[in-house]
Amino acid sequence: MKRRLILSAIAFAAFSVSQAHADPIGEWRVADGNATVQIRKCGGGFCGFVASTRTAPGRDEKNPDPSKRSRSVLGIEVLINLRPAGNNLWTGTTYNAEDGQYYSATVSMQSERALQIKGCVPNGGLCGNETWVRVK
Repeated sequence: MKRRLILSAIAFAAFSVSQAHADPIGEWRVADGNATVQIRKCGGGFCGFVASTRTAPGRDEKNPDPSKRSRSVLGIEVLINLRPAGNNLWTGTTYNAEDGQYYSATVSMQSERALQIKGCVPNGGLCGNETWVRVK
């Protein structure tokens, strides 16, 4: 009986830890390490903004909207309208300031510390993905 109680307590603790970050809220370092993105609740889903850059932040020079090309990349929304699409899975849009393009996004929690971002050209185009690491 005592062993069963201990195993139940361990299982409950493990479940509680795994559920602690069942959503992507937090700060994430992008794959190349050049920036961090802060993900937070927005409306009924999530959104992500550039929180910091490793070097001096550049400008959003390739934005399709000419009025936004002189703004800093700091603070720009790069994960837009992420909505639940399954267990630890969200879909929405991602913006890439490096090419000024918007992509269909799929975001999935790989673990408490790893977030996979997949971006595809809308309407069935090419896709790419990368893994972001949670910043403590």
